[in-house]
Amino acid sequence: MKKTVIEGIAEVKLKDPVLIEGLPGLGMVGRIAARYLVKQLNAKPFAKLYSPHFPYYVLVNEKGSVRLLHCVFSFWENRTGKHDLIFLTGDSQAQTIEGQYEVADSILDFAEKHGVKTIITIGGYRKEAEEKPKVVAVSTDSTLLSKALKAEAIPSPSGNPIVGTAGLLLGLAKFRKMGALCLLGETRGYLPDPKAAKGVLDVLQSILEIKIDLKDMDKEIEKAKKILERMKRIAKERETYALKTRRIEEEKVTYIS
Repeated sequence: MKKTVIEGIAEVKLKDPVLIEGLPGLGMVGRIAARYLVKQLNAKPFAKLYSPHFPYYVLVNEKGSVRLLHCVFSFWENRTGKHDLIFLTGDSQAQTIEGQYEVADSILDFAEKHGVKTIITIGGYRKEAEEKPKVVAVSTDSTLLSKALKAEAIPSPSGNPIVGTAGLLLGLAKFRKMGALCLLGETRGYLPDPKAAKGVLDVLQSILEIKIDLKDMDKEIEKAKKILERMKRIAKERETYALKTRRIEEEKVTYIS
């Protein structure tokens, strides 16, 4: 494999679809949000993206089978609304600058082929969040940005860099005459953050005029909270042990003197 390829699984005919991208990134916010939508809406896979720019290993399942890292395009037919949805989820982002551009172009080619006029990307915004993480919105289209702000997102600070696929799709979409919006959930960034992802989903369902059951997301938030509390407890125990060890060493030095 010398370049990015997209392998079709099924032929679909979609109604003015919106592409929603959620790949691994800061706090896994995009991946968590997009995969949750795929599960809740029972979206069906219809294409896979493979690239030599993904990390060079395979994943092994419980039966011993292996597969290459890849991304999946899934679709959902919105029978009561104006727009069907295409979701882009996956194992990884491209690992090089050139790879990021090539993969982004391949995604946009695929989107154009299926009549996409609007792209929404999801990611994380590094910040120590309050009780309810805010959602930062950036857009190339004033109408899309207005919808996000009405849904209680906040505008991005000036000069904020959006790294990776979420940012590149945003920047390259205007060359394809596509509207593009990026939603970034506030997150610490060092652990998967379902609370930030839930904040993004609240904004997103308002923009798309769909209703998503978020009860299972609340369960994930509780799990993440327990993991964080456990990590803090371990860190405190290590700090206490290190302090105790240092005092013992200092007492030894004093005794020898």
